[in-house]
Amino acid sequence: MNRDAMPSRYLKYTAAIVASIALTACSAPSEDSAGSETAQMGAPLEGADIGGPFELVNKDGETVVWDDFEGKYRIVYFGFTYCPDICPNDVQRTIRGLNMFAQRQPERASRVQPIFISVDPERDTPSIVGEFAAAFSDNLIGLTGSHEQVKQAADNFRIYYERGQDTPGGGYLVDHSAIVYLFGPAGEPLATLPADQGPEAVAAELAKWVS
Repeated sequence: MNRDAMPSRYLKYTAAIVASIALTACSAPSEDSAGSETAQMGAPLEGADIGGPFELVNKDGETVVWDDFEGKYRIVYFGFTYCPDICPNDVQRTIRGLNMFAQRQPERASRVQPIFISVDPERDTPSIVGEFAAAFSDNLIGLTGSHEQVKQAADNFRIYYERGQDTPGGGYLVDHSAIVYLFGPAGEPLATLPADQGPEAVAAELAKWVS
């Protein structure tokens, strides 16, 4: 799925999501002043109705629920492993940004758990999602599930997805929201991470909100 070739309904849906969840944040604290100042100014997604319970499956076929990550900051991205461009690019930039942040602030970065959730349960088996996640980082957790489980998770995280056009060889694309969310230790939405702007931008955003 190429960003320049996204269907108009997808672009409108994504724009609506961003408009509905974006709250005013005139400035953000520096990396050294994250914590108390951040709490005082409020995160961009503070109070947004995003996230919540899910029951999915990891690479080993084990059930994973949202509360399993209690106490961790969570980076959440929905995509699919057969995506030719956007998904791998977004995940790569996000992980590289997290690694940059870890080099500068290892203790704070250790509290961050990146999570990839498939929106293509028909093809993305637990093992396939596990292999996809491992290709980017040993710390990235890949999750999938039944159609019903994936839909529940996507709905709770305000993610649009729909089977897209067929591709040569009998495959197909999946149109979906390309949003990288950051949640706090209690599962509260904090901000979106600018993966489209590169790893440095991701690292800088993590520095603002991860204390």
